[in-house]
Amino acid sequence: MEILLGVVLVLHLLSWAFVLGSVAVSMREPRVPRGAVHAALTALVTGILLVLIGSLGLDKDYPEAKIGLKLVIALVINALLILADRRPEKATRGLLGAVAGLTVVNVTLAVLW
Repeated sequence: MEILLGVVLVLHLLSWAFVLGSVAVSMREPRVPRGAVHAALTALVTGILLVLIGSLGLDKDYPEAKIGLKLVIALVINALLILADRRPEKATRGLLGAVAGLTVVNVTLAVLW
């Protein structure tokens, strides 16, 4: 079970890294990068799996406030990327900057809390 948790954690971190990197590269000409929506959805699903595997399989105790806040941030990131992907005129530097900033906040919460 610990190996599965490790594999899911690696996928989760790589997904967030892809979201942050691809959005940062696309800031010059504002557009939603290819794969960013899929990477954000993958990060959301793997985050939920991490909590389920840890809580149910390994009896880890996660702070509910932390998990709830990270879930809300991940949902907002996904909503912003989906909105900008479906309506390319909405993809502005501000929106992409918000996605990048929220991604950094989400990863920071995971590490420091």
